[in-house]
Amino acid sequence: MIEAFLASFGLVFLAELGDKSMLLAIAFAARYRLWPVLGGIAIAAFVMLGLSTLLGAALGAALPERAVAVVGGLVFVGFGLWTLLDDDDDDEETEELRSGSVLLGVTLAFLIAEFGDKTMLATLTLAGTQPAVPTWLGAGLGMTAASGIAIVLATAVGARLPERIMRVVAAAAFLLFGVLLVVTGLRG
Repeated sequence: MIEAFLASFGLVFLAELGDKSMLLAIAFAARYRLWPVLGGIAIAAFVMLGLSTLLGAALGAALPERAVAVVGGLVFVGFGLWTLLDDDDDDEETEELRSGSVLLGVTLAFLIAEFGDKTMLATLTLAGTQPAVPTWLGAGLGMTAASGIAIVLATAVGARLPERIMRVVAAAAFLLFGVLLVVTGLRG
């Protein structure tokens, strides 16, 4: 069970480095206090990744484990390539909040930004082969930790983190994990 927690934490944490949600966290932190921003991110992460985990666990229980591992590995390889090739610098989510509640606004912005994102899909895939609760907790904490670090660093340094380097590290993690899943699935 600890392996599922660590795998999902590490994978989501690395995937979030340089992702649009990290930049969104930095943008919110530049305008609002740390705790409501981090709280909104945590709520969104645990809700979105919880839904992903439930769906992945349901699909994983219905499918043969080896097939899930191979398909999941191929999905992760795809995520790695997507991460390397994605140059989407869409800043629509970083517009000024119109809501009176920073916590609610940040939560809603992150739910929208993360819906269908590679971290959501990665969690869904992991939950197909790993225990659901540790996968969910690890993924939620991984996203919250990555965003928290981004907020603290952005606040302390006041400069933008090198997005390209973080994107390459995240892509390498996806590719490595994907290849390992495929090999494990093929070996049985």
